[in-house]
Amino acid sequence: MNFLEKRIIKDGKVLSEHVLKVDSFLNHQIDPNLMLEIGKEFADRFANDGVTKIVTIESSGIAPAVMAGLFLKVPVVFARKKKSLTLNGDLLTASVHSFTKNETNEISISKKYVNKEDRVLIIDDFLANGQAALGLVDIVQQSGAKVKGIGIVIEKSFQQGTQILTKQGLRIESIARIASLENGEVTFINEKVEESV
Repeated sequence: MNFLEKRIIKDGKVLSEHVLKVDSFLNHQIDPNLMLEIGKEFADRFANDGVTKIVTIESSGIAPAVMAGLFLKVPVVFARKKKSLTLNGDLLTASVHSFTKNETNEISISKKYVNKEDRVLIIDDFLANGQAALGLVDIVQQSGAKVKGIGIVIEKSFQQGTQILTKQGLRIESIARIASLENGEVTFINEKVEESV
C-alpha cells in the first residue's frame, strides 16, 4: 500500500458505492505535506516527458498541480468554472458534467497561457467518469498543445473514465486506484490482484 492509499484508509469516508469523501486532506481541508508527496510522485512519473505546463481545474486539482509544478519547475494553469471579470477575450472553453454535483459547467482558460509549443501534463483530484479530464484534454487540444499525460490523485477504476481516456491513446498515471467502494470499504486495484493470485 502506498502513502496515499494508507491515508485514504485512515481518513477517507465511504459515503456510497460510488462516493469517497476525502475532504479532510484533499478537497476541502488540504494536507500540504501530503500534497508535496503527491506533487513529487507526479513529477517523478513525468520527469522525462518534457512537460512545459500543468493544466488542472478549479478547485481541488490546484493543490496537487501546484506541488507537481514546483518539482517540474513549470507554470500551472487552472481552468475556471465560473466567468470572471478579469477572464475575458480569447478563451479556450469546454463543457464538463460533474456526476457528484449533478451539474454542467463551462470551463475556460485564457489562450495566452497555453499554446501550440506547450507539452501539457493534466492533473486532477479524481477520475471517475472522465468528464473533467476530457474537458481539459479538449481545451489543451484546442490550443494546439500536446497532452503528455494525465496525473490523477484518486482513480475510481470501477467507473468508465480510465477506459474512455485510454481508448483515446492518453497516458493515465494514478497514485491510488480504487477497485471498489462496496460494503463501505475501500479496495485498491493492487489488493484485488493480490487476492486473485
